[in-house]
Amino acid sequence: MNQELLTSYARLVVRVGVNLQKDQILVIQSPIECAAFARTIAKEAFAAGAHDVVVSWGDEELAHIRYAEGDKQLFTEFPEWRRAFFTDYAEQGAAFVSIAARNPEIFQDIDAEKLKLANQAAGAALLEYRARLMNNRNTWCVVSVPTKSWARKVFPQLGEEEAVARLWREIFQTVRVGEGIDTVAAWREHIDFLHRAADFLNRHDFQFLHYTNALGTDLTIELPEGHIWAGGAEKSELGVMFAANMPTEEVYTLPKRDGVNGVVYATKPLNFDGNLIEGFHFVFRDGKVVDFGAEKGADILKGLLDTDEGARYLGEVALVPFDSPISRSGVLFYNTLFDENAACHLALGKAYPTCLKGGEKMDSVTLLQHGVNDSLVHEDFMIGSADLEIVGTTRSGQQVPIFHQGNFAF
Repeated sequence: MNQELLTSYARLVVRVGVNLQKDQILVIQSPIECAAFARTIAKEAFAAGAHDVVVSWGDEELAHIRYAEGDKQLFTEFPEWRRAFFTDYAEQGAAFVSIAARNPEIFQDIDAEKLKLANQAAGAALLEYRARLMNNRNTWCVVSVPTKSWARKVFPQLGEEEAVARLWREIFQTVRVGEGIDTVAAWREHIDFLHRAADFLNRHDFQFLHYTNALGTDLTIELPEGHIWAGGAEKSELGVMFAANMPTEEVYTLPKRDGVNGVVYATKPLNFDGNLIEGFHFVFRDGKVVDFGAEKGADILKGLLDTDEGARYLGEVALVPFDSPISRSGVLFYNTLFDENAACHLALGKAYPTCLKGGEKMDSVTLLQHGVNDSLVHEDFMIGSADLEIVGTTRSGQQVPIFHQGNFAF
């Protein structure tokens, strides 16, 4: 691996991703297989003036052993020390980097009920921590680097070493890291483009979005009054600009909780809990998923929907042009961080309160009264296609093409 490119990537994560401030703490969540990149991020963080860098290591092979051998009761528990670790650092104003890299099918032989119980326990225990991130009270960023098992899944025709090298090249391209590239300047230019797209959508203040394509998607989404489109980079509670996802090609907002009706078909597999869900669709009535189907992983999908009441409602609406760099690469990453930035997507579960005017200052009851969904989960799934059409209807009744043939129409 080219250490110069790796360092440039880590510097981007620190300087633009979480935009680490002097004397701030950085918390990194990393698989043990990605330790070299985590250490590079730590070095760049200290160079940027970090007070400290701490790492929470993950081991999916050990997690597989626990799921396979542990009783179901075990997965209703969540260690107090882990809750305190994330919550306490968040309260100290730490920034958080998550390295999202896993074997897409590591848990395919695990009882879906155990996975659901573990998600519910973690969601309840980390409620305060996750709320802080979704309200932008702390800066945060999700990034990724290759692992061997992931690379083999993405490029099964290649040998392991070649597959890892190829995945590195693809990732560097998606995050605009390369020899002779001013990476930080390239990101600032890209962020400006996404801000212009969000400004167009905010000026029109659409009430409804209508999605159609040849797969059978025919979905109408109502947007609440006061909704805000965002994208590229956001401001934290303290006014610090940060980019929550690297890569990112989306502009997004929240739907009205009970305002979604019709059917929508996924266009890419969903990697959820170490399982692939493929060929799936949802039927919505008054915001709620009332029917669904999947060619593969239907039991896993049901577990996701049964996490809590809010898991059957949408929490995010995101627009991504079909000719985005990730889509043009032709690579199916089997990793939501990348695949969601190759296609328009929606998310089941919790909405970002920051996508509603004044939402970050509202309590859960007030947010619900404004049509904002709440849940222990937030799970993106991809619905964009080359023939996707999206028509927006303003509050005055004007119809405006937003997407034509899979891309922005403006």
